Amino acid sequence: MDTYVVTGKKPLMGSVSVHGSKNSVLPILAATILARGESVIHNCPALRDVFAMAEILECLGCRVKYQEGSMIVDATDLSRSDISDCLMQEMRASVLFLGPLLARTGEAEMSCPGGCALGPRPIDLHIKALEELGADIADRDGRLICRAARLSGRKIVLELPSVGATENAMLAAVGAQGTTVICNAAREPEIVDLQEFLKSMGAKVWGAGGATVVVEGGVQLHPGEYTVMSDRIVTATYLSAVASAGGEVELLGADYRTVAPVIAALTEAGCAIQSLGNRIWIQSHTPLRNIRSIYTAPYPGFPTDAQPVLMAALAGGTGKTEFIETIFENRFSHVEGLCRMGADIQVDGIRAIVRGCALRGAELEAYDLRGGAALVVAALGAEGESRIGGLGYIDRGYAALEDTLCSLGADIFRFREPDTYGLEALEPGLSTFEPLKVAGGEG
Repeated sequence: MDTYVVTGKKPLMGSVSVHGSKNSVLPILAATILARGESVIHNCPALRDVFAMAEILECLGCRVKYQEGSMIVDATDLSRSDISDCLMQEMRASVLFLGPLLARTGEAEMSCPGGCALGPRPIDLHIKALEELGADIADRDGRLICRAARLSGRKIVLELPSVGATENAMLAAVGAQGTTVICNAAREPEIVDLQEFLKSMGAKVWGAGGATVVVEGGVQLHPGEYTVMSDRIVTATYLSAVASAGGEVELLGADYRTVAPVIAALTEAGCAIQSLGNRIWIQSHTPLRNIRSIYTAPYPGFPTDAQPVLMAALAGGTGKTEFIETIFENRFSHVEGLCRMGADIQVDGIRAIVRGCALRGAELEAYDLRGGAALVVAALGAEGESRIGGLGYIDRGYAALEDTLCSLGADIFRFREPDTYGLEALEPGLSTFEPLKVAGGEG
């Protein structure tokens, strides 16, 4: 079991590059099975979720290699359309294989996906969209059995702008005959990234980033090569970390447009932020002040994934701020840890009232990906030492977070607990995570 040990009140200084987007690369990796041959995905972050996707691809018969930040997937010999329960339980994004498997093989079999415990996240919208295209989907003892002798394009109206359902519908529609129109589609930048990768494969797709996505199916596809966008939630996390600890940092490869609500909130809280092209500069030298209420919402609203890290930064500031979480039922798991640090936070259903105060180090445990990042953000601005467990969650979305923070001057160590139950110290900033081995001998 790995543990972070963080000594707070160390200002962050310098520059750092933002790695590729987890939420973008996962559907793109699923899309690689749509065509025979070798696709190359650049700016692919070395994350637990990414290598879990690689393991699924291998089990389906693909050859996968991770090399110098690029994932190479050869889907020529795709030989299976079923995914085991253990692989499905690794993460929620595994459900994104439904659409491309139906498009490529006409069948798919899998259980419901796993992931962070953020409350009910049914995949009924995914299933309904695929059924609209002609798939026959049955639930047999918890396994989804999907068959589609022929997929046919048609108009699909999503009840909610679900990101995953939009992606699965797009992935299936490229293999359907005729034109598919997806209405009330999710507008997230990651949808645009998926569209651009599909276009690199020869697909005819347009409209991503708006409420209507159109896919002209039945086009012969070929392998694609694409560079994934930077991770906007990682960008939000770095910005919140500087706001919490203080300092001056330049973020490289960060698109300010994708984090505009976060920048607006931190600016209102007292940070000085400038952006130019793919660079963002942030300065924070005084305690953060309270801001207007934060409502999480689908893009382009305030992202639910950025809510925990912003709350963590404001918890160590001054004044009262209200957070209203409209996306996930259990998105306040980090509050318990923040309160152990002395934070003054009251939760009432979907609302959390944060009254800023001085935070102190504590023994903490991460219970989900973004909640774990929030505890790190708070620890950077707290007095004394914090120990944070549950790093497996954080590794799902942040590539060697401790290395990045150490490069900026943070006092953060990663410890691995050996079988003797003692704590074995590692060098400051040394990542101990070793990705799953994939074909070609690359890790």
